[in-house]
Amino acid sequence: MAALAALRLGLLRGKLRGRLGAPAFCSGDAAAAAPGGAKLTRAWQAEGIRNVVLSNPRRRNALSLAMLKSLREDLVRDSNSPDLRVIIISGEGPVFSSGHDLKELSHEAGEKHHLEVFETCAELMTLLSKLPVPVIAKVNGLATAAGCQLVASCDIAVASEESTFATPGVNVGLFCSTPAVPMGRSLPRKVALEMLFTGEPITAQEALLHGLVSRVVPAEKLEDETLRIARKICESSRSVLALGKAAFYKQMSQDVEMAYRTTTKVMVDNLALEDGREGIEAFLCKRKPVWFPGRS
Repeated sequence: MAALAALRLGLLRGKLRGRLGAPAFCSGDAAAAAPGGAKLTRAWQAEGIRNVVLSNPRRRNALSLAMLKSLREDLVRDSNSPDLRVIIISGEGPVFSSGHDLKELSHEAGEKHHLEVFETCAELMTLLSKLPVPVIAKVNGLATAAGCQLVASCDIAVASEESTFATPGVNVGLFCSTPAVPMGRSLPRKVALEMLFTGEPITAQEALLHGLVSRVVPAEKLEDETLRIARKICESSRSVLALGKAAFYKQMSQDVEMAYRTTTKVMVDNLALEDGREGIEAFLCKRKPVWFPGRS
C-alpha cells in the first residue's frame, strides 16, 4: 500500500499544480548550455505530449555532462503533473546521439570528472524507468554507445528504416560496459555481446528483430507513427499507467514466484484506484470510461 499511497500523493500534487494554472511546458533558455551558450536540449509540451530534443547536431548530439544534465532537467520537470502523459525523446540532425563526448573522457579530465560523467549518465538512464509516464525514443539516424544505451533504456523505441545502432567503444579502447546494462536486458545475450565485442552496427530491421526497438517505419512516417502511439497512450488513465509501469519494472528483477506475488498485489491496488473502479464500471455499463479529473 505504500507504493499506492506514494503514487496518489504524487498525482495529488500534480493536480494541485494544474489547478493553479501552470503555464505550458517549454524549455531551452534555461537549459544547460555548451561553451559559447548553445542550447543542448529543447523541450515543449502540448496535449499531454512532451517532446525533448537533443539539440547539438554539430557535436552529433554527444551526451556530454552538460547534455546529460539538460536532458535530465527536461525529463523531471513537473513529471507528476496530470497534464503530462507521455515523453518523446529525439535528436536533431542525422545522428540521434553518438554517445559520450570523448573529449570529456581524456586522461587530462581526471578520474573525478570521469566518475561524475558515468554516475550522471547512470542516474539518467535509471530515471527513465522510474518516471510515471511512458518514454518513447524517436530515432532517425545513428545511435551509438551511450546513445544506443539511451534508446535501450526508453520504454518504447520507434526508428526510421535508415537508423543504425552500435556500441563501438571497443574500437577506441573503451568497452561499452554501461550501455551493456540496458542492452543486455533488451537483446538476446549473444546478439548484445557480438555488438559489444566487435563494435559493428546493426540495422533498424535487425534492431527490431532482436527487440532493441519496438517499431520501424519509413523516415517520412516516423513523426506520424510516433505521435500515433503517444496519442493512444494519452487516451488511457494516467494513474493506471503509472502504477502499471512501476510494477512492470519491479517484477522484471524478481523470480517468477515473487513477480506473481508483486503483481497480484498491484492488481488489487489498481482496482482500488478511482480510475480502476471507473474503468470496470464503464465496461459493464457498455460506455466509454471517464477518467478521474487530475488523475487521468
